[in-house]
Amino acid sequence: MLEEIFAGLPGQYKAGAFAEPMSFYFSLGEIKKTVQCDNSGCTVSDGRAVENADCVCKTSPEFFLKIWNEGYRPGIKDFMTGVIKSNKPHVLQDFLHCFGRA
Repeated sequence: MLEEIFAGLPGQYKAGAFAEPMSFYFSLGEIKKTVQCDNSGCTVSDGRAVENADCVCKTSPEFFLKIWNEGYRPGIKDFMTGVIKSNKPHVLQDFLHCFGRA
């Protein structure tokens, strides 16, 4: 399921969603993906394709699917208890928005 979601991201991307290029690194259990977005589109790579991603997100595959498929939005409790970890939680909302998920 996760592989299909990430494979479909380039076709769902709203071009121009980010004024500056942005990179996202997702660590979802065994699945590791880098998503790079700019004015014209996005690319998805396996593993860590950039040394220092702008936004890093680490959570379980199940929690990511809850966010992506069910529209769940993590709250402060989710971050405080470590269910989801990110260096820039507010940017994750922008990520969802640029794929029509917010």
